[in-house]
Amino acid sequence: MKPIESFQNRLEKALKYRNMKPVELHEKTGISESLISKYLSGNAIARQRKITSISDALRINPVWLMGYDVPIEEIKTDKLGNPIAEIPLLGIVKAGYNYMAQENWEGMIEVDKNIIKDGSDYFALKIKGDSMFPVLMENDIVIIKKQDDFETGDLVVAIVNGSEATIKKGKKGNNSILLQPLNSNYEPLIFTYDEMKTIPVTIVGIVKQLKREF
Repeated sequence: MKPIESFQNRLEKALKYRNMKPVELHEKTGISESLISKYLSGNAIARQRKITSISDALRINPVWLMGYDVPIEEIKTDKLGNPIAEIPLLGIVKAGYNYMAQENWEGMIEVDKNIIKDGSDYFALKIKGDSMFPVLMENDIVIIKKQDDFETGDLVVAIVNGSEATIKKGKKGNNSILLQPLNSNYEPLIFTYDEMKTIPVTIVGIVKQLKREF
């Protein structure tokens, strides 16, 4: 089997695929910016060790990076043989900036592809506090589907006044929404639809799965 595309073209595509700049690739791999520039201009081709380092940083299949006709991502499976995809575990979620920016990542979480498909519409958060006890507990990890609306009964991820995200059970009324904690020691949050625009209150996703380690 021969490569069908150059290393130069594949590296360009991989950077766009991961929305990563060459300087970020330099920071993740330790490969000099000048050498990365040579790769992207076609004046140099990476050796195997560098290809492994680059593919690890970009989370792509190194064989694809070398130009061969294989999937861009390696197919990973869990212990039961189910295909899995990785999604970012975020440290915080705030309004006013790109909360999916890589500097906000704490790591990657493996999730069954049957639930999240390729993972592009999902991220993970670690629970802080006990307002959703006993369903969600401190340090639980929840899988979030990115969306700006919800249905009554969903566990909603909302950003209030630009502060860190809160997770509550959502309920819609005719003129307002209610974000209900499950712990009776906490009061619900109620916002009119006008207040959601002015405060603001932003819906960024809903909880789709709980991952808990015992």
